[in-house]
Amino acid sequence: MNTVSVSALCEFAARTGSLEFRYTPAPSSVEGIIGHRTVQERRPEPYIAEYALKAECKDLIVSGAVDGYFADKTSPFLEEIKTYRGHLNRVGPSKRALHWAQLKIYGALFCQLSGRTDINLRLTYFEVRHEEETHDEQIHDAEELWAYLETLCQRYSLWLKQEQAHRIQRDQALRSLGFPFGGFREGQRELSESVYKAIHTARPLLLQAPTGIGKTVGVLFPALHAMPVQKLDRLFYLTCRNTAKQVALEGLRMIIDHQQAPTPIRVLELSSLEQACDQPDAACHGDSCPLAKDFFDKLDAARSDAVAQPFLDAEAIRAIAKQHGICRYFLGQEMARWADIVVADVNHYFDQHALLFALTEANDWRVVPLIDEAHNLIDRARSMYSLELAESEMLYTIRKPPKALQKSLARLEGAWNEMVKPYLETASEDQHHRHIEKEVPDALNDALYNLIASITDYLTDHHRAKDIQHVLFTASGFLRLAESFGDHSLCTLRFDASPGWNTKITGSGSLAIDNLIPADHLAERFKRAHAVILFSATLSPPEYNRDLLGLPEDTVFEDIPSPFRREQLDLRLVTTINTRFDYRSDTLPLLAERIHQQTERKPGNYLVFLSSLAYVDELAGFLQSHYPSLR
Repeated sequence: MNTVSVSALCEFAARTGSLEFRYTPAPSSVEGIIGHRTVQERRPEPYIAEYALKAECKDLIVSGAVDGYFADKTSPFLEEIKTYRGHLNRVGPSKRALHWAQLKIYGALFCQLSGRTDINLRLTYFEVRHEEETHDEQIHDAEELWAYLETLCQRYSLWLKQEQAHRIQRDQALRSLGFPFGGFREGQRELSESVYKAIHTARPLLLQAPTGIGKTVGVLFPALHAMPVQKLDRLFYLTCRNTAKQVALEGLRMIIDHQQAPTPIRVLELSSLEQACDQPDAACHGDSCPLAKDFFDKLDAARSDAVAQPFLDAEAIRAIAKQHGICRYFLGQEMARWADIVVADVNHYFDQHALLFALTEANDWRVVPLIDEAHNLIDRARSMYSLELAESEMLYTIRKPPKALQKSLARLEGAWNEMVKPYLETASEDQHHRHIEKEVPDALNDALYNLIASITDYLTDHHRAKDIQHVLFTASGFLRLAESFGDHSLCTLRFDASPGWNTKITGSGSLAIDNLIPADHLAERFKRAHAVILFSATLSPPEYNRDLLGLPEDTVFEDIPSPFRREQLDLRLVTTINTRFDYRSDTLPLLAERIHQQTERKPGNYLVFLSSLAYVDELAGFLQSHYPSLR
């Protein structure tokens, strides 16, 4: 019998209404934990925190822990606690309905186990900054609650049986997967064997292999073969450039299309919000965007169509979303739960709020990330965990600040001045000042929180204010990084002062958090994976990449020798053709003649690299007119 958590059951079967991604700063995980404990500690005896409940329903074991159970004999109640920051009216009807769904399931389980005919349910919202509680209580009949649970379980159970059948078919097909070509290229077999061994032994692999031997297919093929053997749930093919995603998708198509029998593998391409948004001037909630309105009411049909089309690249997702009138970005996010292989940018697994890592944690997946061009991951990770808070950006990005924000912006301006004041008192005659801080100064924090709250209020009715949204995202991102600041990063305060006056030049301040060693941020991501394959043509020295990325000491390094021979390279230096801009028209005939002579001497395919597009066009026209026989 299958087990499902209350939260997972609700996420799949109980969501209704519209998307509601309003501009509300959410509490951090630490604030959420503290908020729950604060509320629980306020309750009198006999109150039991994290009360575990479990019962069978429709071939499922449903389990979870309600936040609190007041075990009074005369007036017991179950309590679910939700933390938030700012104003409670930011929690929209769809989210509240989901919260009530969770609490009603707990009520159904409790009544089933205790034999009660009804139960009082309390939904408590807790504002983390001011520690204020808001309650909503309802008494529900046990039969009504159980009928509601049965409806959700029926929907989830049907989908689960379909997914289990797909998993069996997928694994059977992968066990007999054939290599898509007649044989391996030189070096490609050794590469594939290294990948398979790393997954088999559950160890990280740094794989250095030369360009041109077929790394993409050489990595994907053994990883697919290992999925049924190692009982892997997902493969994540992660890239540092968008063009590399297309190479991965082409490699997967090649493998699938060259099989003798149909191969039921679900492939998904994840896109960024900027790439996949069809309503860029609208906010991501039903009151603003028509593609967000009633999203969850339409999702069941769209999801069923999506799993019936196993190769979900960006165009396929776009077509399905358009057919059902929903947001293609969030449809892609949903399908990440049900795809076998996800092709995505590295930030979808390594960023602070990475979707793929969050799903891996929530569902306890066995995953293997395959990281292409892994030499770029260090710089990409540094940028994920770095941010500069510029005074000019925060105060003057908003060209005409509305009255609702003027007080908060003035408070922030005052906080900037107060922060640099101690340095001005001892300032030298230098105009430019730079100070390395041992920790992130908290002088701006209250002002930033106040500004975030004001902007959040304002954006409720003015969702198209892009400049104001930008300030909100920058402020929120900075505060999140400040919470995790450590020895792996630098905090630098910069400002300009008027020489001789010891006064800061307005708008010149900046406070930057620069991550230098991303290891602390990434180590947990690597540890959580069953194995991880990082491959590139350049991963030497391996210790450098291992230590900066936070890989464990038992990480394996494989260097695949190049199959290319020295005699394959014919290097010739021509020093008589000047390609500087002023000489191009004079030397163009010499260059064209040289190309013609080479292609006559050894026919074949050639690439010609030039220093500008204009030069390319000029040469192409010259060749066409003077050497028309040249292909």
